[in-house]
Amino acid sequence: MFSQELWLENEKKCAVVWKSKQGRKRQELLAMALGVMVGVKGGWLWPPLKLFACSQISSLVPRAALTHKDNHFNYEKTHKFKIHTFRGPHWCEYCANFMWGIITQGVRCSDCGLNVHKQCSKHVPNDCQPDLKRIKKVYCCDLTTLIKAHNTQRPMVVDICIWEIEAKGLKSEGLYRVSGFTEHIEDVKMAFDREISIADQRLETVHEMLMLLPPAHYETLWYLMIHLKKVTMNEKDNFMNAENLGIVFGPTLMRPPEDRTLTTLHDMQYQKLIVQILIENEDVLF
Repeated sequence: MFSQELWLENEKKCAVVWKSKQGRKRQELLAMALGVMVGVKGGWLWPPLKLFACSQISSLVPRAALTHKDNHFNYEKTHKFKIHTFRGPHWCEYCANFMWGIITQGVRCSDCGLNVHKQCSKHVPNDCQPDLKRIKKVYCCDLTTLIKAHNTQRPMVVDICIWEIEAKGLKSEGLYRVSGFTEHIEDVKMAFDREISIADQRLETVHEMLMLLPPAHYETLWYLMIHLKKVTMNEKDNFMNAENLGIVFGPTLMRPPEDRTLTTLHDMQYQKLIVQILIENEDVLF
């Protein structure tokens, strides 16, 4: 069996090789768009055109990287292409060739923003990854589009509603049989349409901050959040939900580097909120 040192060394080598391949792929793709050969010296390019091409082709790299996310749920989704008129020069993000014409040069996916030739759109795989900025509503939205945009296994609204019912309403008379007031239902739907996107932006920011933690801190925090998530699953007996645990663990986990009383008191509400978010979204953030 391999020792832990050999395993870690092998992991590092694999990471370096993968990063090198990604960089090489980006160079080759850019070269295809500009019509030059990689490695050829003396190739003269108009600098503004080259910079513009970089900005166009760079959007392909994040899309390719999405397939390597461990927490990405692989639901297939077809692109929602619509004829589009582009301002300024554009390159097809499928074949990397220039998109000619003054108007209606190609098509754009209304869910993820992928720009391709009309003919190329017939060959694009079903790998649409919707952009949250383009998803305006939670209700009246395609189910696969919604969960891929939020990168979850199911709609967040389903989780939130079930959590609320199991926490407070399982013993309510006429549960699911007695209808709610129309005004109240519409208010709740409007609230979800207005605030789910804000919540996801917050989760993305927290996830980015977690990625900056040293590995030892990251693994320890993740293990602790798994434990605290289990604690909340027994809330009926221990009366400790994520908010209460945030109050307890917030000052400890989010303690400022300098011991300042006023600063600590001011930050307590944010410390509680961050820990609460980590517990409630442990399966998504880590």
